[in-house]
This record gives sequence, structure tokens and C-alpha cells, in this order.
Amino acid sequence: MTDVALIDAGGANLGSVRYALERLGARVQLVRDAAGLRGASRVILPGVGAAPHGMARLHAQGLVQPLRELQVPLLGICLGMQLLFEHSEEGNVECLGLLPGVVRHLHPATGIRVPHMGWNRLLPLRQAALMDGVADRASAYFVHSYAAPLNEHTVAACDHGGLFAAVVQRGRHSGAQFHPERSAATGARILRNFLENEPA
Repeated sequence: MTDVALIDAGGANLGSVRYALERLGARVQLVRDAAGLRGASRVILPGVGAAPHGMARLHAQGLVQPLRELQVPLLGICLGMQLLFEHSEEGNVECLGLLPGVVRHLHPATGIRVPHMGWNRLLPLRQAALMDGVADRASAYFVHSYAAPLNEHTVAACDHGGLFAAVVQRGRHSGAQFHPERSAATGARILRNFLENEPA
């Protein structure tokens, strides 16, 4: 059984993420400070809302430096993934800096609404254990107005008025811009892969 530290970042999706992990057999501990990270074999940073609020909460909980120094696999979900990057345009805030790049606002256009809300396809860009067993062009559920750019750490992209990073992985740091806990079999498979596979 995998011991997962689930960080209480104040998001409304916390309960559904916990339930999704427990259905996969994980033993989940809600974490509100650095001491809660001890003994975990996996750490998940979920989140909804704004980057400045998310980072302020992590600072208040004393979790910023411990997350930067973490020696076990870390998965960011939705806002949690955005906080793994160096900077966010949202509030012009410095983030955790575990992945290179700046998170930028999605641009509305004809037929393109922001926030990006609903089901959209994942477009695989490279092999990664996180995507093992996920069907080509599988769909996932998104709710967001900001997104990270494509770079060498992008595992899968999504197209909403232009391509953005939907799944990222750099060593033991990974992220999903969508909500795996709301993405049916696709999301469950990605969570299982995170729990069971060692990062390359």
C-alpha cells in the first residue's frame, strides 16, 4: 500500500482527489505542514483557484522549501501543476521553480472560451511512465484559465486555441493540468501510474 501525502492547499477538489486515491488502494494523509511529509512515498499537490493564493498558503504552511527539497515523487494537479513552474502571470507570482517556464493566461478567440472547461483530448508528445496504458487521444476533464507552455518536459499537450502542457514530467516532478479525479478511466490510470511507477 502506497503512503500518499495529500497537501491541503485549500482547494474544493481535495475530497474527490482523496477518494480517487483511496479507491486505488493508497493510504492517504492530509498534510498542512512540513512534518506531514515525513514517511510519505508519494506527495500530491492539488489545487483550484488563483496562483497568488496557492503560493501564499504554501508559504504560510511552511511547505515551499520542503517541496523544493522533496526526495520522493511529487504530482501537481490543476493549479498544483502550475505552481511547479518558475512563475505565473496570474498575480505575477514566483512559484516553486521545479519546472522551467512561465504559466500564462489562455487567450479567448472565436469559438474558444476562457476558462477552458470540460472534456478535451490529450495529445501524447513523448513516452513517460505516467501515461502507460492511456489510450492515444484519450479525453480528460479541464477547468482552468492559465496554462504552462510546451517544453522538453511536456509529456502530453492539449489544444484550446493553441497547444499547452497537459501532462508534464521532469524526473520525480510531474503534473496534470486537468483533474484526474474527474477524468474517469483516463484519470484513474494516470493516478495509478503515479502511485506504482518509479520516475525515470
